[in-house]
Amino acid sequence: MRVYLRYAVKETLTNLWRNRMMTIAAVLTVAVSLSLVGAALLLKQSAAQASAQWQQGTRVTIWMQPTATQSELANVQNQLSTLPIVKNCTFFTQAQDYQEALKILPPSESSVLHVSDMPSSFRCVPTVPSNAFVVESTFATQPGVYRVTAPEQQIRQMNRAIRILQVVFLALAAVLLLSATVLILNTIRMAIFARRREVSVMKLVGATNWFIRVPYMTEGFLQGLIGSLIAVGAVTALHTWYPLHNEFQLNTNALLGTNAVVLVAGVAIGSVGSAIAIRRFLDV
Repeated sequence: MRVYLRYAVKETLTNLWRNRMMTIAAVLTVAVSLSLVGAALLLKQSAAQASAQWQQGTRVTIWMQPTATQSELANVQNQLSTLPIVKNCTFFTQAQDYQEALKILPPSESSVLHVSDMPSSFRCVPTVPSNAFVVESTFATQPGVYRVTAPEQQIRQMNRAIRILQVVFLALAAVLLLSATVLILNTIRMAIFARRREVSVMKLVGATNWFIRVPYMTEGFLQGLIGSLIAVGAVTALHTWYPLHNEFQLNTNALLGTNAVVLVAGVAIGSVGSAIAIRRFLDV
């Protein structure tokens, strides 16, 4: 058993060194492709988390006309207080909205504003984010209402952009993963061809099929493993650098899960590439 292990390790390292340029290319391709896979997974998880947090704070704003009468204001307020799909509402007077506008708008725009020109507003949180549309349609045509706004459209646009990025990342990763598998296959094929006479001699002296195959299988396994370890480092670095806002910050469990997927995928790529090469090119 010890002799067998020594032989397997020695032959694996010899094959890797003999075809070192192909080995480096295969490892780097695996690393880049799996880094893209890990980045796509992190992006998906962080986007889902951010979207959930934003939706929890979804707010519908009912802007009243500056000239809205007290009866119109009271009518809207009474309807909101009895509407079961609205969790709570806060009323902002024209003066409060004016002060808020002064903080948001640049001086060139805020200087022309007057309190009498500003709308008052009801800022409401629906019980479920999807109810924002119901609130919007209910009050859009009410007397005295100027406009009803909700951030649902912005959330949809953000999710659409993130989905597009994920598709691009995963498409690039799929192409690179296929390239990595082919590179590993070719690396092992070259090792088999370089030692085909030795393989014939080993068969003549009674070596088993598995005794001959294991070094080549280990070679592909190591290429996939090394590439995936590099990708794990890249994904970890991305996780540390990526979150610019708290809502995008993923916990350690999410990172560990992503790294586990990356590691398993790398080992699988190396194993599949070596298995195909052995099946097609190693005549034992």
